[in-house]
Amino acid sequence: MSRIGKLPVNLPAGVELTVDANNNVTVKGPKGTMTEQVSKLVKINVEDGVLTVTREKDDKDSRSQHGLARTLINNMVVGVTEGYKKKLQMVGVGYKAEKKGNTLVMSLGYSHPVEMEDPSGITTEVTTPTEIIVNGIDKSVVGNYAANIRKWRQPEPYKAKGIRYEGEVIRRKEGKTGKK
Repeated sequence: MSRIGKLPVNLPAGVELTVDANNNVTVKGPKGTMTEQVSKLVKINVEDGVLTVTREKDDKDSRSQHGLARTLINNMVVGVTEGYKKKLQMVGVGYKAEKKGNTLVMSLGYSHPVEMEDPSGITTEVTTPTEIIVNGIDKSVVGNYAANIRKWRQPEPYKAKGIRYEGEVIRRKEGKTGKK
């Protein structure tokens, strides 16, 4: 049995979860509503505010979908109650960010400022000129948008300049040495 799949998901107060005949799971909470289609190889049971995911067969496909289905549903429950957040730090001379309406404007050493429009359901905050916070209810969209911001200047190993996640450790390399 899947170690992740057999764990129950506790539904907090104020969260509604519905499952239709096609295994479309809809979760409504204080921060919004999310819908995800889960594989039909698993069965979803909700009793007394506790959700369990079981599989009907024990073949390879069912086992692989068991833990995935439980994790997707748990991520939706956490998203509509608490939300997800990614912090990015900009390290480098002249690297800075600012917020103009729904657009994130970054100066990253290019000849032009980099402008990124926030996708729907995602908000970005600039707490200091070198720190960006990406917020949203969908874990995958928050992570994807943060990765797209980071792609503009990935941290390089010699001076560790670039855009990095908070707490990310950059492995430093030694630079060239002169002839002796």
